[in-house]
Amino acid sequence: QVQLVESGGGLVQPGIGGSLRLSCAASGFTFSYYAMGWFRQATGKEREFVAAISKNGDNTYYADSVKGRFTISRDNAKNTVYLQLNSLKPEDTAVYYCAANRRVASQRGYDYDYWGLGTQVTVSP
Repeated sequence: QVQLVESGGGLVQPGIGGSLRLSCAASGFTFSYYAMGWFRQATGKEREFVAAISKNGDNTYYADSVKGRFTISRDNAKNTVYLQLNSLKPEDTAVYYCAANRRVASQRGYDYDYWGLGTQVTVSP
């Protein structure tokens, strides 16, 4: 049974000190065969791409809105992908989802085969 379970979300204040580390634990498939992505969806808005990483972790991709603040990484030995969120802003508030893609790291949600249920990130003073 395929599972992607996100964790690490929470309430954080905006600014330089506002940081979180999201984790996504995968099971039920061969993790190293899949590119991984993070997406987010704010209330009343469409889901948007955040970051993606290739199967071996050599290549990463970011949305312009998070470039320089967020870092995606993966540990294939632990079947886990991470998203480090730094210098958080109120506009980063959303439910964050991880997803797995058998083909290539992609910014398009419809390219992904498996999705987690999400973890809430709230950035507020």
